[in-house]
Amino acid sequence: MPAKFVPGNRLTLLNSGACFFPALLTAIGEARHEVHLESYIFENDNTGRAVSEALIAAAQRGVRVRLLVDGFGSPDFAKALMPALTAGGVMALIYRPEIARFKLRRHRLRRLHRKLAVIDGTIAFVGGINIIDDLNGEDLTTPRYDYAVRVEGPLLVPIERTMRRLWETVAWVTMKRRYRLERKSAPNPSPRGDQSAAFLIRDNIRHRRDIEEAYLAAIAGARRSIVIANAYFLPGRRFRRALINAAKRGVEVSIMLQGRIEYPLLHYATQALYGRLLKAGIRIFEYHYSFLHAKVAVIDAQWATVGSSNIDPFSLLLAKEANLVVADSRFADELRGSLATAMQQGAQELLTLRWQQLPWHSRLLRWASYNLVRAAIGISGYGGKHGAG
Repeated sequence: MPAKFVPGNRLTLLNSGACFFPALLTAIGEARHEVHLESYIFENDNTGRAVSEALIAAAQRGVRVRLLVDGFGSPDFAKALMPALTAGGVMALIYRPEIARFKLRRHRLRRLHRKLAVIDGTIAFVGGINIIDDLNGEDLTTPRYDYAVRVEGPLLVPIERTMRRLWETVAWVTMKRRYRLERKSAPNPSPRGDQSAAFLIRDNIRHRRDIEEAYLAAIAGARRSIVIANAYFLPGRRFRRALINAAKRGVEVSIMLQGRIEYPLLHYATQALYGRLLKAGIRIFEYHYSFLHAKVAVIDAQWATVGSSNIDPFSLLLAKEANLVVADSRFADELRGSLATAMQQGAQELLTLRWQQLPWHSRLLRWASYNLVRAAIGISGYGGKHGAG
């Protein structure tokens, strides 16, 4: 489904948790009617507890507060945080609770990976930042690198509608009866700015490839530059071909990827693709300053996307995702400048000669990892002609 751009929005780019969490907590603290929050991870750390306390405080002053977290991303939520939240008046649900963690069933891979919030129908947050400390992680001494966007304007309507539908579905499954939310505050469609944007989701029903198709259309139309920053990058054939074709027609293509090893199998599988990308003239930057968690792109300084969707089989074929796509030169310039700074200060460019000098056993490790990931996708039944092949 093509992206439907909606004019009249005001968009604020938020770089990592240091910008995002103060904005989120302020919005929750000023809420008067409704707060609706979705997160893949809701951690029992300083940030998670601060957000929990803000949600409880809102509920106790009469605000209707709804919280939905993923059962796999937040396995300890039900015991660590949920009792206090529900006792404080927060309506909290878990998407696909992990009851049998060690049973391999295909539906277990379908996770809620979105990070969304809507407050009073006037402010929304869309991005890739979970409810977790920026420094929560093994050997993490510098903040996790990610983005979110504060949204005001008519785009609140599809964002709120999307969150409401999923809440009603999960409530129905959880409570074993049809559930309809009573609306305390409808989204305000009045213009709040002059920026055009589209809200895209990925699900397993009507929007299976909306985010991927938006990327592919923008890449196909690129004339000058493509900058992508992605935490987990394992694109399928169509996506790789689109990037290579863009580089061949003279577009400067730069990709910033994870430099630190977080998940070894996926890390080395991604590196198996480096040779062909470098050969096509695509520049690859590995971000080492911290863990890269961003899922963003800027094309021709006029198209940009920020969201939860990685460019890998999990995001593009399985999970529920949400991305903001922006058609605005000011926003694109700001994001591009931020990425340029990150590449300059925290990343190292991978040169073709250095890559070609890798010993044969290192290359074998990477291709073995790639083929293992491909096999896993095939076994899960989600490979298809657009898969990671």
